[in-house]
Amino acid sequence: MKFRKAITSLLALSLVGAMALTGCASKSETGTDYPKGSLEFIAPSGAGGGWDLTIRTVAKVLQDTKLVEANMPVTNKAGSGGGVNLAYMQTQKGSEKLISVYSPPILLIELNGSSEFGYKDTTPLARLITDYGAFVVPKDSKYQTITEVMDALKADPKSVKIGGNSAAGSMDHIQFLIMAKAAGVQNLKEIDYISFQDGTATAQILGGHVDLLTTGLGDVQSLVESGDLRALAHTGAERVGEGVLAEIPTCKEQGIDGVFENWRGLFGAPDMPDYAVKFWEETLAKMVETDEWKTEAAKHGWAPAYLNQADFNTFLEETNESYKLILDEIGLSSN
Repeated sequence: MKFRKAITSLLALSLVGAMALTGCASKSETGTDYPKGSLEFIAPSGAGGGWDLTIRTVAKVLQDTKLVEANMPVTNKAGSGGGVNLAYMQTQKGSEKLISVYSPPILLIELNGSSEFGYKDTTPLARLITDYGAFVVPKDSKYQTITEVMDALKADPKSVKIGGNSAAGSMDHIQFLIMAKAAGVQNLKEIDYISFQDGTATAQILGGHVDLLTTGLGDVQSLVESGDLRALAHTGAERVGEGVLAEIPTCKEQGIDGVFENWRGLFGAPDMPDYAVKFWEETLAKMVETDEWKTEAAKHGWAPAYLNQADFNTFLEETNESYKLILDEIGLSSN
């Protein structure tokens, strides 16, 4: 009898143990304990740029607000305008941990043939903010307004040397061409655009080696504030930011009826599990409503532009088509 009781007790303990183990596996599989351990936040650029600043700010706000308690170290995977990281993401299919930030280049580098991968080779999660393109000149430049630059290009498309950090056919180039087209400049292909993919475009404009730098508003904020560069315009629909940023006129104010949004959003690995996608959609929706996030956005001149996953996917599809039209016009579309 005692022997039977002992066997029964052992079986009961084994069953409890098995249930516990099964419960743990089920918990992990359904993602109810997600996220745990360390996540992999990636900026597909070097330190200090717009992508780097955005994803580090996301990690900081999520931590400060305790919306996420897992570790969120940020690593930089620079190269090919984001293409190096896109290729890396293909090796992480199904990952629940990888989160990367991107902006228009995730569309442009596939459209112009720089990368075989694009946004459809990731899991778009949410659009967060919109930054804007900025057109800056040396402090002693003869150009006082963006209209003067466009008038010079109308007279001679080779008369102004334009510099940018992105490749030809990618964001810095395209945002300027969109504004030039809106200003009535013809022969967009003939405009001299010089690409400094080594990240030296700012040094080139400071050294007077190019006449105008097309870049992100946040990327030159400190140099505009210090007076080393003058901002002729930004590409937003209305003025943004605080202090010196708020003093920068829009292209629209100066009679150029165009807008270019340097939107930024988060993307997971291809085939990210549904539970992880759901977690990030819910968490990021909460994050953008926090005072901490709003303070950071105002400081950097970011306009709120949150889109949930479904709306972000629609936006990406539509924006992809509009970028393709510009690339077709200047002969840089790979399709």
